[in-house]
Amino acid sequence: MATITIRNLDEKVVKNLKLRAKANHRSLEAELREVLSTLANQSRAFDLRAYADRIAAMTPKRPQSDSVLLLREDRRR
Repeated sequence: MATITIRNLDEKVVKNLKLRAKANHRSLEAELREVLSTLANQSRAFDLRAYADRIAAMTPKRPQSDSVLLLREDRRR
């Protein structure tokens, strides 16, 4: 296993990480291992469709514009 030292972390970041660790019933070190492992193992590809779906879900009762139609309309101007 490797050891990593991280210097100059903002105190607010450290405080929030400690609160997160406490909420998850873990030590700060165990919480950091979990956070880093999760982030490191995530897919590197950004899923634009999923991102667009999440944005659309924020306003479920509003009609969503088709961006293709908007772009075509803008190009005709």
